[in-house]
Amino acid sequence: MAARLIIDGYNLLRSTARYAEDVDRDLDSARERLIADVGARAGEGQDVTVVFDGGNNPHSDGQPRLHGGITVIFSPAGTDADSVIESLAAAAREAGEDTEVVTSDVATRWTSVGGPVVVTRASTFARELASDDAEWREQRDAAAHGKATVSDRLADDVRQQLDRLAGRRRPSQR
Repeated sequence: MAARLIIDGYNLLRSTARYAEDVDRDLDSARERLIADVGARAGEGQDVTVVFDGGNNPHSDGQPRLHGGITVIFSPAGTDADSVIESLAAAAREAGEDTEVVTSDVATRWTSVGGPVVVTRASTFARELASDDAEWREQRDAAAHGKATVSDRLADDVRQQLDRLAGRRRPSQR
């Protein structure tokens, strides 16, 4: 996993089935869902930035804002999100930062890639998010059923050694 993640927000929302229904119903909710979905990445220490196009909004100032551990940028009036993403990718490349840019925009892909900056298509990233979500739900369900203890994840021989050291015998050893 790259240390930094830069996401073309509207590109991801509009080009993947994961968010299509939300975008059509309520764009604000779709943006919130995307930010929540990538929140785990930020929680694992990845520096996550989601860029949305605010170029047609005369009130958009382009200032980064922290939202749940994620930097959210609406491009400034008169500037599209692609330009902001390309600028962030160029700065990361110059700094030698391992960075992943998520976009399906061809021009932005070609402009961003190089050195420590890799590019992932929005559809591929959406599948990764779905997989992350499924894994999280599985872990949550296992924890709810008492199956997520450290002991349950140990190899049998390690668990037996620890039991012997603690002076315990497991039911199968009696």
